[in-house]
Amino acid sequence: MEKIDTGLAGVIELRPRVFRDSRGLFVETYHRDRFAEIGIHDIFIQDNHSVSAKGTLRGFHYQLNRPQAKLCWVVEGEVMDVALDIRVGSPQFGKWASVRLSAAAKNQIYIPAGFAHAFLALTDSAQFVYKCSEFYDPASEHGILSSDPAFAIEWGVGAPILSERDSKFPALDSIPRNLLPPYAPR
Repeated sequence: MEKIDTGLAGVIELRPRVFRDSRGLFVETYHRDRFAEIGIHDIFIQDNHSVSAKGTLRGFHYQLNRPQAKLCWVVEGEVMDVALDIRVGSPQFGKWASVRLSAAAKNQIYIPAGFAHAFLALTDSAQFVYKCSEFYDPASEHGILSSDPAFAIEWGVGAPILSERDSKFPALDSIPRNLLPPYAPR
């Protein structure tokens, strides 16, 4: 497993070993002990799988009362995956990191709890799979506008396909600080 720094402390790109032969390939997407060796100690308790058409942007989502660490990868196509630090008091508050995930590369991104998360489908179809360290809790879910000008994220599409809910999220600076997760240095 190769660990790549994304420039945003805590957010890591991972490149697992891929074993290929005439039959196809094998990749180990998660191994608790190997992840602990590189500093990821979360216990993942829920897996999710979404399929998105090209240009679909999902997020930025986060859970306040049940924050989720995520381990994400793509099994078909490619996405632009973005982690945004929204932890009140963090020296990185409002900073983001992006990793292009692809089924061909088999790479992953680890996003710690307390970050908001979004991804954009770059191919006709993108199958996105992710593990969560906490169960989904609709009552705890919040979001931030993906087009917030404070981030200056170049999504690379003129008008991404958004859900009605995602299109109505507020900008980060208009969210009361008590509705954002606190920073807790490790």
